[in-house]
Amino acid sequence: MRYFTAFITLIVVALLGTGCADKKNTTDTFNEKEALAFLYQYMPLGDQVDYPEDYFKECIHYAFLAKQELPWGKVLPEREFKHFVLPPRVNNENLDRFRATYYEELKGRVQHLSLYDAALEVNHWCHEHVNYKGSDSRTSAPMATVKTSWGRCGEESTLLVTALRTVGIPARQVYTPRWAHCDDNHAWVEAYVDGDWHFMGACEPEPVLDLGWFNEPASRTLLLHTRVFGDYDGPEEVISRNANYTEINVVDHYAKTAKTTFNVVDAEGRPQPGIAVEFKIYNYAEFCTVVTKTTDEKGQTWLTSGLGAMMAYAAKDGKFGFQVFRSGEQDAVTITLDHEAGSEDCFEFDMVPPAPSANLPEVTPEMRAENDRRGHYEDSLRNAYIADCKKAQQDLIANTGNKTLCQIYDKSWGNYQTLADFIQYAQDRKQETKAVNLLQHLSDKDLRDVSLEVLKDHLDHTPGLEQSIISMPPELYEPYILSPRISNEMIVPWRKTLSEHFPEADRRSFHDHPEQLTEWVGAHIHVDDALNPQRIPISPLGVLKAGQADRHSRDIFFVAMARSLGVAAQINPVNGNVEYDRQGQWVKADFTATQPDQSSRQTASLDDEASDINRPTAIGFLDLHYQPIEGTPDPKYYTHFSIKKFDGNSFRLLAYDAQDPGIDDGMTLSSFAHPTPLEPGYYVLTGGTRLPDGSALTHSQFFTIEPGRTTPMELVLRKPEAVQKVLGQLDFALTYTLPDSDKVLSYPGDASKPLILGLLDQGSEPTTHAMQDISAFAQQFEDSTVDMIFLFNNKEDYDKFMLKNFNNLPRGIVLGIQYGEILQKVSEKIPLNGDQLPVFILAKPNHDVVFGCSGYTIGLGEQLLKTLSQH
Repeated sequence: MRYFTAFITLIVVALLGTGCADKKNTTDTFNEKEALAFLYQYMPLGDQVDYPEDYFKECIHYAFLAKQELPWGKVLPEREFKHFVLPPRVNNENLDRFRATYYEELKGRVQHLSLYDAALEVNHWCHEHVNYKGSDSRTSAPMATVKTSWGRCGEESTLLVTALRTVGIPARQVYTPRWAHCDDNHAWVEAYVDGDWHFMGACEPEPVLDLGWFNEPASRTLLLHTRVFGDYDGPEEVISRNANYTEINVVDHYAKTAKTTFNVVDAEGRPQPGIAVEFKIYNYAEFCTVVTKTTDEKGQTWLTSGLGAMMAYAAKDGKFGFQVFRSGEQDAVTITLDHEAGSEDCFEFDMVPPAPSANLPEVTPEMRAENDRRGHYEDSLRNAYIADCKKAQQDLIANTGNKTLCQIYDKSWGNYQTLADFIQYAQDRKQETKAVNLLQHLSDKDLRDVSLEVLKDHLDHTPGLEQSIISMPPELYEPYILSPRISNEMIVPWRKTLSEHFPEADRRSFHDHPEQLTEWVGAHIHVDDALNPQRIPISPLGVLKAGQADRHSRDIFFVAMARSLGVAAQINPVNGNVEYDRQGQWVKADFTATQPDQSSRQTASLDDEASDINRPTAIGFLDLHYQPIEGTPDPKYYTHFSIKKFDGNSFRLLAYDAQDPGIDDGMTLSSFAHPTPLEPGYYVLTGGTRLPDGSALTHSQFFTIEPGRTTPMELVLRKPEAVQKVLGQLDFALTYTLPDSDKVLSYPGDASKPLILGLLDQGSEPTTHAMQDISAFAQQFEDSTVDMIFLFNNKEDYDKFMLKNFNNLPRGIVLGIQYGEILQKVSEKIPLNGDQLPVFILAKPNHDVVFGCSGYTIGLGEQLLKTLSQH
């Protein structure tokens, strides 16, 4: 089975006959047989083993049907059809039968339109079904996103690309892996219309193409890329090629750019060929690798990027080097490999993002009015669906006295019936408690898209606590044996197959001696990361079938197999180690050695008291200290600081997520264990201060952790100059109407208080981010002496905003409507970083405006509090 891919290659050859999967045919001669061969030639290993051939034949059938039945299909170039219509995969989503399900419905919407209008119309259809809301990193399948009625930008764009391809319109997902000016990322869609690529905000229809709320942020990007299925020969700059896809750079479609050449040399100045150069953007308090290129025989490589600051990093044989550069200011940069583990260097950089330079297409008032009318109608359709789901959930909640189950139903959205059927199935078998415990250890997204087949498999084929093979406390059994959630994979019904794979004697032996299972996995599962360059997790069943996998999929497989055999196992959420339980300690699974190393369960749980920490010799400790700066009393991981470990080639980020499962954020420094347990090794601690203009002041310090010893470190957050620039005067009356009455109010009120004024829309992605950022600091705003007034254009926008359920906003915010004249005066008097909603300004009691922003702004809550703290 190790040579499964060789078998697939034989299939491709057989399908092609004497042809070639990527030959340059005309559109009319490229047929469905060749299309199937083309897909199998380039699809990742996981798709080969996790989906049947009939599924891909069905996708191909609908792709050719659209080409035949829709007018643009007949003139579509073969290159665009093969690479941007035919492939069913967009990102790392679970594949589904979207094309077969929605082809006729979508065809009916677009068949009499021009290609330009058809692309816009498909986005309107997506908006009818889906709106923006943040979620975890696993990408839902398009039909699951429709069922839920919302998704993050990666899910919205995956849906729109799939919908466009369904009606034969070439489409691709464009992705900025990290913004340069704020801590976030974004994805949107490009469609091939009338011979050129045009962009759209997914599920955010506009009157014209090439328009979205992100026009200005996109003009400030350093890198924008898309992964094209297969060996693509288009006009765009190619970043890299591999066995599955071609990665292209499209940043010059959106931003001013320049090309920079990089020379990698050793400490003696000799060129280093074949070296991977990682290009990094400062974001989420780390220098994050966004693209990797390899040096040529002269030790050189190059990159086209936006006109801002990036880091270039390279390593070889344990030595590494890095340089911060600003594209457009340096034609060539030299990276010298003169650092190595053990040095305790520190460095500081000022990371400056590109300046905005957006171009906006013309939209007439009539076009805007019609688009708004349609948007309101589409909102009403989606909100009616949501209301039906909520009513059904409430009916289920009313019929159960189980409070935990009530909370689970409330998170299920359109998947409520699946969960209800599962609970009924469990009740019939007198296993309701076990079923609820299983559901309780799934992610919120799992509850929205898990299938009944999966739930039944894991309920029926997981031994219960009462069975002799399981003898452990519930807090170990439920999350590490009963739960099918392991990492970022789509959950499938693997329990029965894995639990029955070995003879009974082997199952008992592996249960009693889990190190034997690590040996078996190491011997029988061939690991090759090149098999899965997109890192889309292969299911445990797929790994078993293929006998090979990338490292991460192998790790998921081991945990699944261990849990199937009654062995508690996990992928450590902090350092990514694969671990199993042995007598109350987590043991690191070593797939190459006979005796694995031990590590304390403290690695993951991070208890508060140092005196309670079990300190085996294989663990060291970091004692992190911090001298508070103004506005940041308790730094947060991912926002203000990060820790990375050197693996001999690259620095890998440790994950310290907030312990509250409802909070998608990092831990605060005060919630860390003091000292914090770490594996011995070489690390870098990075701290950063983000400024209102998007720049970041960074400080990084290398350090070493030794077994059994504590290393003290100071977290340094650089303090910006306390010079507060007055942007203008809020010297006019703020008159607005309360939304639920005709009462008209006017501000200023108490002249002794500062004012935060927000001018909001109905809940677009930028407004949603702003509300989440402010909610994260709700208590601090409540404790401050500041008035907060948030205004909307009209009652309709206010009502739609309220449907978003921003329940954690600071108490005391005044909400109003009819901001028209206020917005006009603010635009005239206060220089902002654009003219898009939402708009936020902070005025001192004397009406001096000392902070202002518009559009997409990440970290807004912290920026406002920092500005307030300077009074």
